[in-house]
Amino acid sequence: MTASSHASRAHSFNAAAAQYAANRPSYPPALFDAVEELAGRSFEGAQVADVGAGTGIATALLRARGAEVVAVEPGDGMAAQFRLAHPDIPIVRGDGNDLPLLADSVDFLTYAQSWHWTDTARAVPEALRVLRPGGALALWWNTHALDVPWIVGQLDRIGESFADAGAVRSVDLNGNGARAALADPSGRLDFAHRVVRWSRRVPLDTHLANIASHSIFLVAGEERATAFLTEERRHLREVFPDGIVEETYDVELLVATNA
Repeated sequence: MTASSHASRAHSFNAAAAQYAANRPSYPPALFDAVEELAGRSFEGAQVADVGAGTGIATALLRARGAEVVAVEPGDGMAAQFRLAHPDIPIVRGDGNDLPLLADSVDFLTYAQSWHWTDTARAVPEALRVLRPGGALALWWNTHALDVPWIVGQLDRIGESFADAGAVRSVDLNGNGARAALADPSGRLDFAHRVVRWSRRVPLDTHLANIASHSIFLVAGEERATAFLTEERRHLREVFPDGIVEETYDVELLVATNA
């Protein structure tokens, strides 16, 4: 992926912030239990910065765990949606490459679905700068459950149709643990790895709107995305005749502490 296409995809969410907020999956309580276990500390009373916070899906859950949390978000559209949904949670503008935070100021630095938009050569030193000694960097992604046949079929259809936009087929996805090397090519961080499985049952329309809120579809153009989603609806109706889709996720979690 070129730098320009990467930037285009990163900024594409701002025009679809409301759709993102309404249809994207959340995260299970077991994920936050795992973060606390691997970090060796609780969110209760901790100073937390949630970076690339988007519309606040993870930020609100962190606050519900008792954290004193501030959101960091670079996008205009996403920040506006965040303020609409969470007017009582502070948000500052910025990104992981140049954090608008003081040195040694947070106990947790979290990235929910957002670390891959950073330049790790800049984001890793920034994380170590703002984390207090013993503080934890936690990165996580809702990833596809590749042992579920219908999910594999869908990924392959997306990969075939949008390969030019950066989509990959299921056979080309990295296995568990591969993200650790990508998350810090410098090797300065010692990541612990955990996978947390969960699922949600949603109407077919919600599932398709969730797919449509991903950057590959946002940059492909409305006509092309609509054509794919129309055909995809036909495929899914055969699998879920009652119109309720069970989405299964493996949350891939990486946690590193600042020694």
